[in-house]
Amino acid sequence: MQAINSKVVLITGASSGIGEATARHLAAAGHRVVLGARRTERLVQLAGEIRESGGRADVHQLDVTSLDNMQEFIAFALDCHGQVDVLVNNAGVMPLSKLDALKIDEWNRMIDVNIRGVLHGIAATLPHMGARRSGQVINIASIGAYTVSPTAAVYCATKFAVAAITEGLRQEVGGDIRVTLVSPGVVESELAESISDPLARDTMRDFRKVAIKPEAIARAIGFAIDQPADVDVSEIIVRPTASPY
Repeated sequence: MQAINSKVVLITGASSGIGEATARHLAAAGHRVVLGARRTERLVQLAGEIRESGGRADVHQLDVTSLDNMQEFIAFALDCHGQVDVLVNNAGVMPLSKLDALKIDEWNRMIDVNIRGVLHGIAATLPHMGARRSGQVINIASIGAYTVSPTAAVYCATKFAVAAITEGLRQEVGGDIRVTLVSPGVVESELAESISDPLARDTMRDFRKVAIKPEAIARAIGFAIDQPADVDVSEIIVRPTASPY
């Protein structure tokens, strides 16, 4: 059954990790979720499981590095539901390495997904939300948006950028559109699997020993969404109790 306060929530990078956990959590709470990612086979399976549990979920292939593809994703949601209430800009990559490894292709990939992907989401949804004078953009950053560590210079730079973009957007659209930054600490996910550099991979393996479940981030996102329209939860940091970072 659809909840009285049900919202249409679009989630990028929904095929695993935080995106998948958020889709399950929000659907269970009665929201209508629209799932986007490159791996559509995983999205189809996830949407099927959500529907079997009584939730509502729709699926569309999405590469956040393509503005055209992002606009198609938004148009699909509008066709399905007639509105977009919340965008969760969650898609991200984290191929860590020291700068002297010169993994320039990986640097560019992080810039394309982590920064341009967020901007594409904003560009595609803002006209609709602005016309309705209602909506919420939730950008997923990282603890790396506040501090820098060896092997993570470029990754942290992209997350610093997400934090700056989020705050700028909040100041520009305040009063009509809510804007939230959610910054996870170390979380169980597939992000570390993209690390090709041996040193960075070993370092991250130790770092992730205290990782928390992605459901913790999903609950934080749900909390921000479920606040009254006049309450903007601007920033949330969620990290393991045992983590010193």
